[in-house]
Amino acid sequence: MWPDWAGKMPFTLVFTESYNRRAARWLKRHPDLRGTYLKTLQLLEANPHHPSLRLHALGGKLDGLHAISINLSYRITLEFLIEDDRIVLVNVGDHDAVYR
Repeated sequence: MWPDWAGKMPFTLVFTESYNRRAARWLKRHPDLRGTYLKTLQLLEANPHHPSLRLHALGGKLDGLHAISINLSYRITLEFLIEDDRIVLVNVGDHDAVYR
C-alpha cells in the first residue's frame, strides 16, 4: 500500500520573512552549498518523506517542529503541516544553531 502522500501534487513551501533573512545570511556564509540547499528544497516540496532528507520530529522547546538534513552538518527546521499540504520553513543552519 502506498503512503497517503504518494502521487500527490507537490507540497507548498512557505517562506516567511524571518526564514528568508536567516537563509540569506546562511547562504552568504556557505555559497558552496547553494546547489545542495536548493536541491533539498526541491526534494522537500516534491516528497518530504524522501529518505535522504531524514525528516524527524523535534521535542523539548522545539516540540511541534520537524527537521530535515541539507547534509551531515546542516539542517532546516520547519513546521510540517501535512494536512494542509503546507511546509513552513523556520530556520536553517548547523545542528547547534537550528536546535536552540
